[in-house]
Amino acid sequence: MKIQIAEDDPVSLQLLQATLEMNGHEVVTSTNGSEAWEKFDREPVRVIVSDWMMPGLDGLELCRRVRARPKTEYTYFILLTANNTGRENLRAAMAAGIDDFLAKPLDREAIFMRLRVAARILDFATQIRTLKELIPICMYCKKVRDDSDYWQQVDTYIHTCTGTNFSHGVCPECLQKHLSDFTIHNLSSEGPAAD
Repeated sequence: MKIQIAEDDPVSLQLLQATLEMNGHEVVTSTNGSEAWEKFDREPVRVIVSDWMMPGLDGLELCRRVRARPKTEYTYFILLTANNTGRENLRAAMAAGIDDFLAKPLDREAIFMRLRVAARILDFATQIRTLKELIPICMYCKKVRDDSDYWQQVDTYIHTCTGTNFSHGVCPECLQKHLSDFTIHNLSSEGPAAD
């Protein structure tokens, strides 16, 4: 994978870069958040490993910009943290769009585990994007055509392709429409009211 590192500590940067390159990854490095954003904005990558506290943009703001960038494939974002990062900070990081965390000092095995998860998530994201882009759907009944030219409900099609299960509900707009139809139908089937 092509991985971007944003880390202002030169020793940590070199260690992480060497570790990733030894495992066959292509690495793009940045020594601060602003530089990382400029490189990403020019040429997006699918995985970013970023320090939290950096000059320029910090890791959270870098993540927010990555998430807000239009027409960008999903980027898996790993944030480097101190061992004593509190829950509130972790919640703020998750709210900013962070996918995963790595505690410093860095552990090679932990890095590889996180990257295996990243590869799996990115593969699923690619499959979902492909499904979203290529699903033939009837413009009237909204059924989806599968590869065998069989037309089925959207939820059945997606379940067959991905294993995803659905829970069903009624949106407020449909509830109003169908409740009105139901009420009118019941009133008309009861006939005229007796005097």
